Amino acid sequence: MFKESYQVVGVMSGTSLDGIDLAHLYFSVENGVWNYQIGNCQTVSYPNHWLNKLKHALHYSNEELQNLNNDYTQYLGKITCDFVQENSLQNLDAVCSHGHTILHQPQNGLTLQIGNLPEIATITNQTVVCDFRVQDVELGGQGAPLVPIGDRMLFSEYDYCLNLGGFSNVSFEENGKRIAFDISPVNTVLNFYANQMGFDYDDKGKVARLGKINTVLLEKLNQIEFYQTKYPKSLGMEFVNGTALPLMEEFSISIEDKLATFIEHIALQIGLALPKKSGKMLVTGGGAYHLFLLERMKYYLSEIEIVVPDLKTLEFKEALIFGLLGVLRLRNEVNVLSSVTGAKNDHCSGKIYK
Repeated sequence: MFKESYQVVGVMSGTSLDGIDLAHLYFSVENGVWNYQIGNCQTVSYPNHWLNKLKHALHYSNEELQNLNNDYTQYLGKITCDFVQENSLQNLDAVCSHGHTILHQPQNGLTLQIGNLPEIATITNQTVVCDFRVQDVELGGQGAPLVPIGDRMLFSEYDYCLNLGGFSNVSFEENGKRIAFDISPVNTVLNFYANQMGFDYDDKGKVARLGKINTVLLEKLNQIEFYQTKYPKSLGMEFVNGTALPLMEEFSISIEDKLATFIEHIALQIGLALPKKSGKMLVTGGGAYHLFLLERMKYYLSEIEIVVPDLKTLEFKEALIFGLLGVLRLRNEVNVLSSVTGAKNDHCSGKIYK
């Protein structure tokens, strides 16, 4: 018999590079129904030298990637260990860590999340559950998104769960199956242009609000082949650097206009992605602070109630759900849905390092 309550630390680093999220989490299950509580949380910002490494790692050689993986495992392990000690956490069942995605090419049978080497268990002095994506790709899946099973188990009162992070992704129930897929880049592109103006990000969309939509660019963005492809589908930095940004850079328009145009693109694609244009939608991730983006989403989804949750759920939902994925792995229960990723079957993924 498995126990009915768990205490873990969820650790997540997203493609928007806004830092490492750590959350102390409590899970309980009764009659198959899961509940959660989020305790102390922290986001550790990346220092500049790590930002530069992670931004350019896509172009590293295999040897450079191995060295980066070793260094990042040490770095992530120490940050996790510090979080555990600073919060006096004891008797943890596990640290459940996503790592940081460097390569994501499921069509080539490849996905790489660094920071998931076995040494992390020694560094943290904890049982670590990590590396959740590789097995799914080996089973013919996209390896992403993985959050939807958590949406089903923890946020079933919503018709849609939308995350606005480095990319937008959505999950929902359709004919008794959980469906989920990436929609478009979000902060990976928006932050690129905010950085050019000397900002880490466009606060609440104030800069984008000053711009004008370039209809030719908007039309070309919407014609990108990915948007015509049916799910399951997922995006990585390869799409941003190889497709989205080169197209944006063809246009000699102001950064304000580029931001305004891309915001319209994001909102329009979200509107097109949802099969039913009514109900209740939970919105989380850094993009939920982008008031201008939320306004444009409401324009395309006037019949949907958009709900931005409490601060901890808003900022740490992915860390929360990777915590749940780790708990399910400890219980040898399904934590990846084939209806979402396109894998051969539902499965229990993740490596356990004692």
